[in-house]
Amino acid sequence: MILLDENIRQDQGNQLRKWRIRSRFLVQEFVPPGTQDVNIIPVLHRLKQPILFTHDRDFFKRNLIHPAYTLVWLDVFDGEAARFIRAFCKHSLFKTSAKRMGIVARLHPHGIDYWQKDQSGLQRAVWT
Repeated sequence: MILLDENIRQDQGNQLRKWRIRSRFLVQEFVPPGTQDVNIIPVLHRLKQPILFTHDRDFFKRNLIHPAYTLVWLDVFDGEAARFIRAFCKHSLFKTSAKRMGIVARLHPHGIDYWQKDQSGLQRAVWT
């Protein structure tokens, strides 16, 4: 399940739908507006294989790795969020939910930096 944080623009969610990428806004459907970051993690534990995309760099922390969810910091212009979300979901390393679980990632124009469960250090991937 692709979840968009409240800091992702509505038009980016609309673009994902045009591309037939199913996504849901976290705040509209699962938590009230203004929910603190610390209260979002327990919500992710209750959902089935959620991937949270956010512009909030506070989610790019190694200690947030958990096998039941994926956190992705979009370190890109907010008007390009949908394009980078689609590219991440199509990337060969992250193409399936099983491959994405247990990842905390940072997407940026030059590639993907990520921590993964059972890996000792920061990993890097390039856009294909």
